[in-house]
Amino acid sequence: MDLHLLAEGDRRNVADRYRYWTVDAIVEDLDGRRHPFHVAIENWEHDLNIGTVVRNANAFLAAGVHVVGRRRWNRRGAMVTDRYQHLFHHATVEDLVSWADAEGLPLVGIDNLPGAAPLE
Repeated sequence: MDLHLLAEGDRRNVADRYRYWTVDAIVEDLDGRRHPFHVAIENWEHDLNIGTVVRNANAFLAAGVHVVGRRRWNRRGAMVTDRYQHLFHHATVEDLVSWADAEGLPLVGIDNLPGAAPLE
């Protein structure tokens, strides 16, 4: 329990079970329940969807989120879930591929642009 939150009240947007818990305690609890998949997004032309991707990865208990490209991104869309999610940065797609190879994780690319092949 966070003594400051106990004294001042917990106004954070967290699930009730995490009221008055420290951020570290919440992350530790989530780590025990995370799924083994990771999510990656390319910060291409300062993508405003990164926060949404982080928020969804957190909701589905992804093991981590990887931002490829520029390190800076607009965190407002994450609605503070980036505090509870493991974030990784890779300067290039090749760096992400090297990391995934070293971890033994397959990469699956998904896109919805014209010309993308259906998954079915």
